[in-house]
Amino acid sequence: MRLPTCSGLFMLCLAAPVPVLSTPAVSVPVGSALERNALAELGRSLFLDVNLSRRRTQSCASCHDPEAGFADPHGQAGGAVSLGDDGRSLGDRNAPTASYARFSPRFHRTGEGKYVGGQFLDGREADLAGQAGGPPLNPKEMGMPDKASVVARLQENPGYVARFEAIFGAGVFTHTESAYAAMTQAIAAFEATDEFAPFDSKYDRYLRGEYTLTAQEDLGMTLFFSQQFTNCNRCHQLKTSAGVEGETFSNYEFHNIGVPANPALQAIDDQKTGAFDPGLQGNPAVGDPAQAGKFKVPTLRNVAVTGPYMHNGVFKDLRTVVLFYNKYNSRSAKRQINPETGERWAEPEVADNLSRKELETGPALKDKRIDALVAFLKTLTDRRYEHLLRKPVEIRSRSGQM
Repeated sequence: MRLPTCSGLFMLCLAAPVPVLSTPAVSVPVGSALERNALAELGRSLFLDVNLSRRRTQSCASCHDPEAGFADPHGQAGGAVSLGDDGRSLGDRNAPTASYARFSPRFHRTGEGKYVGGQFLDGREADLAGQAGGPPLNPKEMGMPDKASVVARLQENPGYVARFEAIFGAGVFTHTESAYAAMTQAIAAFEATDEFAPFDSKYDRYLRGEYTLTAQEDLGMTLFFSQQFTNCNRCHQLKTSAGVEGETFSNYEFHNIGVPANPALQAIDDQKTGAFDPGLQGNPAVGDPAQAGKFKVPTLRNVAVTGPYMHNGVFKDLRTVVLFYNKYNSRSAKRQINPETGERWAEPEVADNLSRKELETGPALKDKRIDALVAFLKTLTDRRYEHLLRKPVEIRSRSGQM
């Protein structure tokens, strides 16, 4: 059964008033589809608006391009990080796709002590609205000095004022916190629409009997969902069984998989040399050294068109990522070589806290099965992005286990 539709999510997420600090809460109407659509359409306008950045050059869509899988196709340092509104600042992490982000649960800790969900790669914001409020105030991103400055930009636009007041009430701009919270709610409403999560990839069409997998794609699907051969689905499966509509291909847990540092980032910022990204440890709600180097398991939806990969963009090619995982299960000397550098895989950025139980499972895979997994991952591409799929770069040896 498919996960809840956008209208269902609006009922769940917007029924409660927006939380603010010491000012009146903004009550979001959810009584009709017309009101919900108006909220989402306002969010669309805000998502695309460069005027909400300090120099008026950057919008949410700059790093989450609707035409590029809601990722950043113009990243710096080999595509690894995004350029800020000031024209010189660079982000610290690879901008993840915003596709299917609405399905990440609120950040929480399970009874087993596992951290799950949230937004951003370290889960530091509980939900979409919290995430939407971050970039406008981040000096390395949109660079606005404070919430009041963002609200003033909103009020420059008479159309915004009318739409905000129609949806949130005439007093929405009375308090900065209320107005800012209303903005984030609107953006979250847009990100919760089916535009971000259409579930219309070849895989979805296959489940509905509308597409026949190729032999290679079918083999890749079998391998992906097999605990005997790959264990991919241990982390990249939300449902408990394969072949279920609405699968987002993430359990939203946090793991350290031994990703190496990205030399390209260190080359452009001397301060990064020798430093490491704390990942989940850096989440203000966590702060536990035992969580260092752990990042949220990403969705694999649109993964084939949203490279480069990993939290720091260290790998350019999707096949390289599959080989990286398989290195943990292969004794072949050639499997210990990064095909993008021609050298041994670099050491983990954070050597502690590796999820060895998840990583060191399954046999070494030969080329045929590596390629089949990549072929299957390509079937997770939304229909609108299928034209972006390209033949993988030939960076691998054809001898032996490679």
